[in-house]
Amino acid sequence: MGVTMKKSRALKVLSAVLVAGFALAGCSSADADSGADSAASQGNWPRTVETPKGPVEITSKPERIVSTSVTLTGTLLSIDAPVVATASTGPNTDVSDAQGLFTQWGDIARERGLAVLPMGGANAESVLAQNPDLIVVSATGGDSVVDLYEQFTAIAPTIVVDYGGSSWQEVAAVLGEATGLEDNAAATVAKFDSAVEAAKAKITLPPQPTTALVYYEDGSGANIWTHESGQAKLLTAMGFTVADIPESAKSSESMGKRKDIIQVSAENLYDGIAGNTLILVSADDGAVKAVEALPLLAQHPAIRDHHVYAVGLDTFRLDYYSATNMVNRLVEQFG
Repeated sequence: MGVTMKKSRALKVLSAVLVAGFALAGCSSADADSGADSAASQGNWPRTVETPKGPVEITSKPERIVSTSVTLTGTLLSIDAPVVATASTGPNTDVSDAQGLFTQWGDIARERGLAVLPMGGANAESVLAQNPDLIVVSATGGDSVVDLYEQFTAIAPTIVVDYGGSSWQEVAAVLGEATGLEDNAAATVAKFDSAVEAAKAKITLPPQPTTALVYYEDGSGANIWTHESGQAKLLTAMGFTVADIPESAKSSESMGKRKDIIQVSAENLYDGIAGNTLILVSADDGAVKAVEALPLLAQHPAIRDHHVYAVGLDTFRLDYYSATNMVNRLVEQFG
């Protein structure tokens, strides 16, 4: 489907999807031919982007992008993608502002005039109202609305991006390709990587290896970040050695399709923390005190020797902005 598809036609197609409930796989060919000439004048268009849902053709450079994933919006903003609307999370939390935008980039979104999609997750009607020419959906995570993929494809080309198990830099490359902003993505990543190298030279590492996790405040266990997570990859880039997670500590429960997190129950937490240093993600100093006070961990070397550190409340979902914050906090802790 060409990105110049008329909104009235999209509405008719969408109505068929919503009311009749059947797939509209062949609706994209009519506008592709009409948009081919203008696409060629804007660069290497049309282009095909490989996604977890298969190849997606984008006929011309997007000018109105809707992000249905609050996690992916930060990376889109960091490469100066023309985002017109974004999904949100719950408002007025430790990580979000009054609009439900992440605090690390909420001000930037407002400066650029982004519309905020209704609370409770993006839906086809709210996305259609933004007249998008590209829709971005996350494959996994709490902000994923991938179940609505077929409805979104009736509106505009839709790409699914899997940020679970990918660094934000890898996500930036995918989004750069889809938006024709490869140079912007590369420049943003290069700027960040340069900052990481400079920060690495300023720190003295605590005892290695390191375990990074999100501690459950109810004391029922933790999510431990795997080597495939963006958090572990960032720690590795800073010189840390990320500990393997013992098989014996892993919960029988699953995190769905995510590859970046392993659930560990409270009774297995001691064994799950295989590192001599513990990094608490999505946490502040209050979480450090709570973890150090746990009787079941009292004799663990990381707790006993007070090598427990928090890297900020905004570090659960990494983008350029929150990853930069995490780097700065690591320098504060170990510089």
